[in-house]
Amino acid sequence: MNWDESCDVLVVGSGAGGLTGAYAAARAGLSTILIESSDRFGGTSAYSGGGMWFPGNAVLRRGGGDHDFASARAYYHEVVGNRTPRDLQDAYLDTGAELIEFLEEDPDLAFIVHPWPDYFGALPTASATGRHIAPAPLPAASLGALRNALRPTLGEERSGMPLADELVAGQALVGRFLLALSKRSHVDLQLNAALTQLVEEDGKVLGAVIRCPAGHKRVKAGKGVLIAAGGFDHDAAMRERFGVPGTVSGAMSPPSNDGAAIKAGMAAGGAVDLMDQAWWSPGLMRPDGRSTFTLGFDGGVFVDQDGQRFMNESMPYDRSGREIIARMEQDLLRLPFWLVYDNRDDGAPPIQFPNQPIGELDDYRAAGLLRSGATLPLLAAAIGVPAVALVATADRVNEQVACGIDDDFGRGAEPYDRVFTEGRLPMDRIDRAPFHAMAFGLSDLGTKGGLRTDRDARVLDSSGSPIAGLYAAGNSMAAVSGTAYPAGGNPIGSGMVFAYRAANHMACDPERQNT
Repeated sequence: MNWDESCDVLVVGSGAGGLTGAYAAARAGLSTILIESSDRFGGTSAYSGGGMWFPGNAVLRRGGGDHDFASARAYYHEVVGNRTPRDLQDAYLDTGAELIEFLEEDPDLAFIVHPWPDYFGALPTASATGRHIAPAPLPAASLGALRNALRPTLGEERSGMPLADELVAGQALVGRFLLALSKRSHVDLQLNAALTQLVEEDGKVLGAVIRCPAGHKRVKAGKGVLIAAGGFDHDAAMRERFGVPGTVSGAMSPPSNDGAAIKAGMAAGGAVDLMDQAWWSPGLMRPDGRSTFTLGFDGGVFVDQDGQRFMNESMPYDRSGREIIARMEQDLLRLPFWLVYDNRDDGAPPIQFPNQPIGELDDYRAAGLLRSGATLPLLAAAIGVPAVALVATADRVNEQVACGIDDDFGRGAEPYDRVFTEGRLPMDRIDRAPFHAMAFGLSDLGTKGGLRTDRDARVLDSSGSPIAGLYAAGNSMAAVSGTAYPAGGNPIGSGMVFAYRAANHMACDPERQNT
């Protein structure tokens, strides 16, 4: 093989996982190339809240957050169960605090407590304030020329909002890593560079073939290749092949999340798992044909094709998505379903966090995605549901609001349900005309099936043996949480942990001598 470039570590993908892997490898003194297939760094992490679920870490201890590690371990094991190996789960749990301690040695990487309840709040080991941290805000100007290489937020990218002067959430996380990496030797960040094939010899991955604007090049990776390029959210054929509920129109990741890196890992003999799974959410149907990840419902109720309410609208979003999928699979729910609400906010929907500005309501009306009626029976006719049922649904909601308890679906029973309403019941009466309904479908934050790995993120073959020189993390790795979403910050947190463990394994230095 004639190599065009060489390095110790080749990282594929520039989300939180890929950036963590590149940073850890560079700090270990390994020459590192990070490739990103699109024209911006950050992946889905740049759109996200940037949270990390790392029980017992120093940020929680300093900031007064919940750092009861034993309880957190028990909680995680109970939620995830035996769907993934226990040693894989423990590798995640045991490494998070260590990773934060390692990162905080760098002044460019700073974190704050961000209280966010665990997602299975009825369990006695759940935390009402969470074990959740976030990146500290970062002035955008501190990135210099790298500011234009950072993938914008969804609002900036899709809705034309101006770029912010201060980076927060996922923007701050990606921005801080870019800033820290820009000051490190041994690292080369490359945009518009996509993995097309892994190069193998005698069962070991030696490097990769990369497609870039000038053509293809061959990159030798002496220590290994880390695949952290997200899932296959935007590959419709791959979603259909593995039976992932939902469609590409509901995918909230960048279009570059096309599964190419996972396919390369599979072609090299990597086994996969959880390929029918994703991180789901109810999705607000938009005039451009997308359904976007939506949370923070502080009023209104979802109704099905029979005009009846069918779930707790304020439960954690992945649990909501799974309830929607389960009902669809039983032929109990058809899309779209509708968020029904009254005119107490002059027709604005009771949604606090649509994750992308909702925009002009008239555009939704023109697309048939927002419908109204002077009375509930007229609204029922507009959305094609039985009038008697919709009136009965509203009457029942009004009774429950008056009593302060949702006896039907338990809305408000868990801490997460009330996080957007400062503790009050997240329900309002439906009694102020005119009445409105917005169409909803299914969205996802990314697929969570991918390459099977061991606790050091080494990709495993069909016999369970590691493939030398090949690692995976983030949504390119079969999720350590299995079919569950235990808490906010779990996807990013686990992606960072296993990328860090991969870099440490490639460095072959458990003491991690910094350079």
